[in-house]
Amino acid sequence: MGTDRQNRYDGDGRRYSVNESPDRRRPSTLYRRGSNMSDMSLMSGVEMAQDEVGIELRAFPAAQRNAAPGQHQLTTKIQVFAGPISESVPTSVSSFVHRRQRANSTASFAYYDDDRDSEDAVIEEAIADEYGDIDEYDAEQLDDLERGLASPRRNSSSYSGHRRHSSAHSKRRSSETPLLRRSSSASAGSADLWRGKRVSQKIYILTEDLTIVVAGFRTSALGFALYTIFCTLSAGLLWLLFRWLPRWRIWLTGCPAPLGECTWVVVENQWGEFAVQNVKQQTYGRPLSTVFGDEEKVHHTHYDEDEDPVIGELRCLDYRYIRFYYHPLKDKFVLANTWKDPSWTDVEKLREGLDSDERDYRGLVFGRNSIEIEEKSIGQLLVDEAFHPFYIFQIASLLLWSLDQYYYYAACIFIISVVSITTTLIETRATMKRLREISKFECDVRVLRNGFWRTVDSADLVPGDVYEVTDPSLTQLPCDSLLLSGDCIVNESMLTGESIPVSKTPMTDNALELLDLSASTVHPEVAKHLLFCGTKIIRARRPHDDNNDEAAALAMVVRIGFNTTKGALVRSMLFPKPSGFKFYRDSFRYISVMGGIALLGFVASFINFVHLGLAWHLIVVRALDLITIVVPPALPATLTIGTNFALSRLKQKQIFCISPQRVNVGGKLDVVCFDKTGTLTEEGLDVLGVRVVQRPDHRFSDILVDSEDVLPSAGYERDPTVDYGVHKAILYTMATCHSLRMIDGELLGDPLDVKMFQFTGWSYEEGEHRSSGGGEDADTKLSPSVARPPPGREYDVDIGDDEGNRRVELGVLKSFEFVSHLRRASVIVRQFGSPSGSVYVKGAPEVMKEICRPETLPHDFEDLLGHYTHRGFRVIACARKTIPKLNWVKIQKMNRTEAEGDLEFVGFIVFENKLKPSTTPVIEELERAGIRKVMCTGDNILTAISVARECGLIDRTAHCFVPHFVEGDSRTALARLSWQSVDNPLFQLDENTLKPLPPPAEDDASLPYAISNLRDYSLAISGDVFRWIIDFASEKVLREMLVSGQVFARMSPDEKHELVEKLQGIDYCVGFCGDGANDCGALKAADVGISLSEAEASVAAPFTSRVFDISCVPQVIKEGRAALVTSFSCFKYMSLYSAIQFCSVSFLYASASNLGDFQFLFIDLALILPIAIFMGWSGAYPQLARKRPTASLVSRKVLTPLLGQIAICVLIQAIGFEYVQKQPWYEPPVLDPDKSNSHNSQNTTLFLLSCYQYILSAIVLSVGRPFRQPMSQNLPFVVTMVVTLLATTYMLFDAAQWLFDLMELTPMSNSFKMFLLALGVGNFVIAYLSERFLFPALARWIGIAKVRVNPKWKKKRKTYKEIQAPVSI
Repeated sequence: MGTDRQNRYDGDGRRYSVNESPDRRRPSTLYRRGSNMSDMSLMSGVEMAQDEVGIELRAFPAAQRNAAPGQHQLTTKIQVFAGPISESVPTSVSSFVHRRQRANSTASFAYYDDDRDSEDAVIEEAIADEYGDIDEYDAEQLDDLERGLASPRRNSSSYSGHRRHSSAHSKRRSSETPLLRRSSSASAGSADLWRGKRVSQKIYILTEDLTIVVAGFRTSALGFALYTIFCTLSAGLLWLLFRWLPRWRIWLTGCPAPLGECTWVVVENQWGEFAVQNVKQQTYGRPLSTVFGDEEKVHHTHYDEDEDPVIGELRCLDYRYIRFYYHPLKDKFVLANTWKDPSWTDVEKLREGLDSDERDYRGLVFGRNSIEIEEKSIGQLLVDEAFHPFYIFQIASLLLWSLDQYYYYAACIFIISVVSITTTLIETRATMKRLREISKFECDVRVLRNGFWRTVDSADLVPGDVYEVTDPSLTQLPCDSLLLSGDCIVNESMLTGESIPVSKTPMTDNALELLDLSASTVHPEVAKHLLFCGTKIIRARRPHDDNNDEAAALAMVVRIGFNTTKGALVRSMLFPKPSGFKFYRDSFRYISVMGGIALLGFVASFINFVHLGLAWHLIVVRALDLITIVVPPALPATLTIGTNFALSRLKQKQIFCISPQRVNVGGKLDVVCFDKTGTLTEEGLDVLGVRVVQRPDHRFSDILVDSEDVLPSAGYERDPTVDYGVHKAILYTMATCHSLRMIDGELLGDPLDVKMFQFTGWSYEEGEHRSSGGGEDADTKLSPSVARPPPGREYDVDIGDDEGNRRVELGVLKSFEFVSHLRRASVIVRQFGSPSGSVYVKGAPEVMKEICRPETLPHDFEDLLGHYTHRGFRVIACARKTIPKLNWVKIQKMNRTEAEGDLEFVGFIVFENKLKPSTTPVIEELERAGIRKVMCTGDNILTAISVARECGLIDRTAHCFVPHFVEGDSRTALARLSWQSVDNPLFQLDENTLKPLPPPAEDDASLPYAISNLRDYSLAISGDVFRWIIDFASEKVLREMLVSGQVFARMSPDEKHELVEKLQGIDYCVGFCGDGANDCGALKAADVGISLSEAEASVAAPFTSRVFDISCVPQVIKEGRAALVTSFSCFKYMSLYSAIQFCSVSFLYASASNLGDFQFLFIDLALILPIAIFMGWSGAYPQLARKRPTASLVSRKVLTPLLGQIAICVLIQAIGFEYVQKQPWYEPPVLDPDKSNSHNSQNTTLFLLSCYQYILSAIVLSVGRPFRQPMSQNLPFVVTMVVTLLATTYMLFDAAQWLFDLMELTPMSNSFKMFLLALGVGNFVIAYLSERFLFPALARWIGIAKVRVNPKWKKKRKTYKEIQAPVSI
């Protein structure tokens, strides 16, 4: 076990030695890799959140290791800090710490050779992807590193295939052979690679969850000449083909070139999306570190270069507004947003600003400070839209119809296409304009340049610029900046979705050392001083230090433009992650199959027309016309009808969506995870009362529900047997230990702090921050914040008469703000006129217990805590410590550990957290629908269980098992867990199977939560146990925990995110609903994320609800199901329409006939268009059903009814076609070799019969319950049905002469007219009954028969369903 604790493993079983003690930690600017890194596998990407391990690779002289002089060895050191866990203090610390998995990172890339994965390459990628590049080490040093990588990694830490890299990671099928092969000399890790031979590279961008391959090319003169010739000779057709198939164009015109010499690159991401980008080149002539940061100021032993060589030419690549620069020594493109000036070593140096020359150079490297989205011209948009394959197919169809003399029909379709393109262009332009308005922000700022202040445009800011934050005209922050002096309160709701003010304090030297712009997360100590771009300034104040004459609060720019946090969020809106929903892919596969059928029809018609002796031009036109019939041009548009209607209905319910493709996904949700505070429960917590430790009885007092009860103002009201010093301490803690700020006469801050302070009835006067002098803490104040009691209680009655009356004024001299992983906050306070001071601390009870002296804890501490948490109350523990003879120097030197140690416990503050009115009904609705509910919160586990039971999320009468460590802890690989019932510890689960053990003999089975209720047991898991199970437990325990876990408490944002990913890994379709900034990662990772936010379109999630309760969740599911069913219905209808028309035309082609121009026009415009539109008008059914709609077009449930309906329609048309030829009045078609004859009895019969089929098929395929409202409630659809039926019947029985002639109809007997009507009605009856009864049964029989023929064809069950069976008793 010791060996396991001292090593970290990569994804291929290699092991990195990390034996160095954390105590030997010391700051370093060499090879700094101080990002929030997991101590799990380097390749698997499993995130740590409770205690994160940052590995620093450090170069130590080899002489210290008995090696040759001049050489260096790699050693490691560990930095341990924790991820945010707070649920009550949403700040930028917790909102931007989410890290996403390397999605599909094992995808095959056409321009990258994975066979190069030698051991060196694996090492390089493992470290480079997660920690940054280490190419500056030579091969011998890498060999030294590799020698510590021997032991295989255990196989149970992760089960998801895409999270674990094995040898399969580097294998490819022969069919996937890349177009570009890399020679062995260019393999990663080889020395030649560093000599400029690399032609491609793979980059994983952690913050974007994006894996890309960059391949270098030069334009081949011969290839480009051939390309030009081909495009010209084909009249642009090959240009279109190359536009749709960029790989072909690259293959023809591109010549692979080293990255250091290429003129353009191909960028391919893991979803197969291609982009061709030009490489920009510009003369530079400055040191390497000015572009790539301080890590370059290291001696590279394998280069004959200076320590910081000069770059003669900058080579730049922009992809999705992410900038990369070519690194001439590493021979690869490197992210440009990680730059940190080597001179940023102490805070004082940061204030110097830049001179004009330096500013110009940095402007050259980093560009303008503007999040400016490229706006395409109308011409570009028109080209993109009009040259889409859909519209090219439309244009080809129009030409074909015109050649066939269908002028009216072609003109109408042309007008519709023009209107469609115009509407799309207008909507696209409007959307981009709104996004540009949201993202682009420019203003005038006062900047320190050349030692003088001047006003410049914010777009001219560059990293290192010092500007004034207190400028009255500055209302929004123009870039990511470090606050250097003064103090600032900002609203980060644009980024986090929450409007709680966040306080920012001046930067310190210690925090500056932790600044790592290459990290995927913001260190909590840095976030307190970091002003994020796009956040609104609520208040900015200049420093009020007596010895400082600065008249303004200052900040220094660290990131600009798209490199800022706001820029990253704008990118996420511009380039959303593909949803991976199969419906659209399957629909185009189906279109391809129909296209194949059309080709068969083309061949058959061609042969038939040749046999009939038609003219060649007519043969070609008619045969091609079949293709336009089988593949209807309007089909893709109809697929979005249901989604658009659903979006409109959701918007009316104050639910907004920025990712329309997620609407259909909402209909497939299997599990929904809920945050607790502010989501299931009310945002604000009311103070129920205070339980104070009474001395000397050493027991808790009764609940004190008023501040006057806590500390009576009059001496005669006090109990002489009680030591009120403890009462005073807890009241003073409530009055001073908080993060509230006074803004426009109103106290703003965390809702818990607001309620706590209001309970005291005191007043609060905020102090002034002194400017940071580079000391350890920036929270010290020259004029401290002061808390005063209300009128009538101004004096301390405990002060003796000899000292006179002393007014109670508590000055907060220093504060240690709430830190997520510590889960506590503290203040150093001195009372007016007192020589001594006090430390007041509040925090989570389990944490406070560890830092209080054991003798001060009442014996019933755990019992009382359990009493309240079991009932859903939130409990905060308070403690104090007295510091005699407190002076200013002592305060400055006191660190947090010293202040928050050796404390005296004083009592509990009990908060009441009420459920929102809609919570229980929604949870019950989801329960009836069979949708799993999970609570995922940062609160206490017992409180979470109580709330879960109260709202019905878990069964009130069933056992809920909670795990505890009986051996080791969350960092111990061989730790053991005991799973005990929270209500009766005698009931336990087997630690290996998570199945209930036999109940003990002494248990009374008649009691609640007895063995009869073990069948529906649930699990509640805390964050540390979750972390251990993810890292060390067996795969079986992990999976069963994921299936049975209903409550996940004390979860950090990373762990919430990882829970979502793990649930997705066992085939759950996961929804997440939350309101907090610490839910951002989970909201983005979920299949459907719903943010409760005031913003109309929050960037934190695909869906945003402005109704702040979970009633939005069933609404999204209902509308998702309705949209999914609508999309399927419309697709089936459009497919059936194509089949009906194909059948009609095929019958008529047998005698060289066809439908007429106005017949086509009537069918497409009067029937199909309104029916297809209003078919999707039906709203969602008001109740959620347990049944889920299918999401696969290629399933038996969809294809069997569709093919069956097609067969019925073909049969009915065949009957009409044959029967009309036997009538005495039958008028046969006249064969004309040069022209089609549509004036015949066959035409009239099939046209009228098919009209009934088009109309009545819509009724058959219009699905109502249980996913949509009944058809009868869809008034536009009903009206359309009635009108079209009347119009068709009118044409059948008594059409006016003008209409008779226009539609090219022929006379028929009344008896035959009745026969056609009966045939249409019979078609409807047979189709309706078959759709409801016959075809579903037939689909089941086909499934059964298929499995009997070959058991391997049995449909694979979802993984979680396979796990559920053995878990259930």
